[in-house]
Amino acid sequence: MAEIIQRDGTWTFDGETLRLVPGHDKNVSLLRKTLGELTVPLAALAGIAFEQGKKSGRLRLRLRDGSDPLLQATGGKLTDSADPYQLTVEPDRYGVAEYLVDEVRNAHLIEQVPVTPCDTYLLTGPSVPLSVSAGDGTASFDGETIRLEWNWKTEEAKTAAGTRSLALADIAAVEWQPAAGLENGCLRFTVRNAPTKAPPKYDPNSVELWGFKKDPLMALVAAAVQARLPHPLTPAAPKTLTAPAADGSQDGAAQPTADDHDALLRRLRELGELHQAGILTDDEFTTAKQAVLRRM
Repeated sequence: MAEIIQRDGTWTFDGETLRLVPGHDKNVSLLRKTLGELTVPLAALAGIAFEQGKKSGRLRLRLRDGSDPLLQATGGKLTDSADPYQLTVEPDRYGVAEYLVDEVRNAHLIEQVPVTPCDTYLLTGPSVPLSVSAGDGTASFDGETIRLEWNWKTEEAKTAAGTRSLALADIAAVEWQPAAGLENGCLRFTVRNAPTKAPPKYDPNSVELWGFKKDPLMALVAAAVQARLPHPLTPAAPKTLTAPAADGSQDGAAQPTADDHDALLRRLRELGELHQAGILTDDEFTTAKQAVLRRM
């Protein structure tokens, strides 16, 4: 077993997994403390490196693409301080860091772990239920439903529709963007059959982020949802032809179930709310509505 203990955290390797425990130092990021202990299987690793510096060094893990829902949701936009796969190393522990790297690399080589992208998540993502308040709202997720609640700083166009409840089955994608320079960030949920080009400030399916301390925590909500969506690299199931319906409608096409019909009715109501609130233009509303009606 190889282990390194630092103020930023402790990394332990037992030959099969790396256990990453955040430290209690005041410099440890809020995201890292909230995320807690991580267990990274050897199969999720693409590589490990140690970089020496004059004042301190840094251990870095490189995970295989598609292995971690957090990295998938954040798209490489986490800062170094918030990245859970980095560890600051003090000069007197450089030898221990190098030993850890050698142990991981040797095991990686012996197990012949591929470095190709994964088509399934090898890490579970943040645990739920989870609730984060930042920017102009609060995002909560219980594993099945996303709830967006607004605060006094939210634009009226978003508050007009009230609290949002989005079923996981209705989510096509999730996106987290940090604030950068003069550009605000966001946590945005793309809802099936209800596309919008509205900026996060006016999009009722988005929380706008302004670059404050708790903003990175919204990445945990994004990761928890991402972990429960279909993996982006999973091969699509082949379409099967069905027998023509008895009434002759839509030959060879599957008929929508009662659950599908209820979901489509909810979507029509949501589109109407977005149109009434001015989020969707007349053309956008008409196009989205026709797409839903065709499915019905």
